[in-house]
Parts: sequence; structure tokens; C-alpha cells
Amino acid sequence: MKNLAKLAPFDDDRALRVIVESPRGSALKLKYEPDLRMFSVARQLPLGVVYPFDWGFIPGTRGDDGDPLDAMAIHATPTFPGVLLPCRILGMVEVVQREGQGPPAVNNRVIATPAWYAPMQKLTEARDLPANARSEIERFFVTAAAMTGQRLQIKGWATRRRTENFVEGNLL
Repeated sequence: MKNLAKLAPFDDDRALRVIVESPRGSALKLKYEPDLRMFSVARQLPLGVVYPFDWGFIPGTRGDDGDPLDAMAIHATPTFPGVLLPCRILGMVEVVQREGQGPPAVNNRVIATPAWYAPMQKLTEARDLPANARSEIERFFVTAAAMTGQRLQIKGWATRRRTENFVEGNLL
């Protein structure tokens, strides 16, 4: 198996590639281990919390935390770890994260939708999602991190254009 983290972040049609780690409905945070070329269990989410959508990473990128950029792919059906989803960028949740007493770090979450997912074809910006959906996604991120000793501060939602620039600025 090829090292998934080293794939190009965009395909030939300029669709953003998202590699699924934890599928929608999973109560486990899975993490891709590039050296092993396998997925491992990083931790269990807090009781009653599951991923609302497929969660993963953008290959060929590196964020401030040293890992590939995080991404959530909004669509109705869970996939599986290791699935590559060609996506359209909608925006991102801007996040400042702090572990214990450590310094704050930017750890934004890109929000995308599979390029083939018909119900979202007319949606071009994450801000066009219903307000309650955006609020629930924010609460998910805060709740999922709460039991790990991490504190998250949601700074807001970035536009598609700003998110595209963020991804381009974090290419390997």
C-alpha cells in the first residue's frame, strides 16, 4: 500500500483529496500511521459522542501541529478508513487549540463535501449551511477534545477562498 499521507492534495480535476480516518458514526478516533501504512485507534470519543460526518486528513499538507491538515467531509453515508474522497472545499472552522499549559496553536478544520454528492451541489460556502448545523459541528469539535486535556477555542468560520489559500499555504 502506498503511503496515503504522501498523495497529492488535489486530483487532476483540482478536487481536494480527503483521506477518511474516522467514518461518520464512529465513536473511535482513528489515526493514519504513515510509517506503518495502517490506521490505529488514537482514542475513544467521550461517551455518547460520535463523528457527525467522515473525518480525516488532506494528504500532501502539514499543519502547525506537524500532522496533515484536518478535514470533515459532509455527506449522508459513512465510508471506511482509508477511503479517498474527492471533495469541494466549502470553508473551515478556525480553531485555536491548547494542550495542558502549552502555548496556543492553530488547528483549523477544513469543511468539504464530496464532489459527487448531489444534495450539496448548490452549496458553495460553509456559511450557507444552516446555523444550527454549524453550531453543532463547533460543539462536536469542542466536546471531542474536552476529555483529552485539550482546550479548543472556535474563532469562526472562514470562506471557501480563505480556506483554499490556507490549504495552498500548507502544502508539503
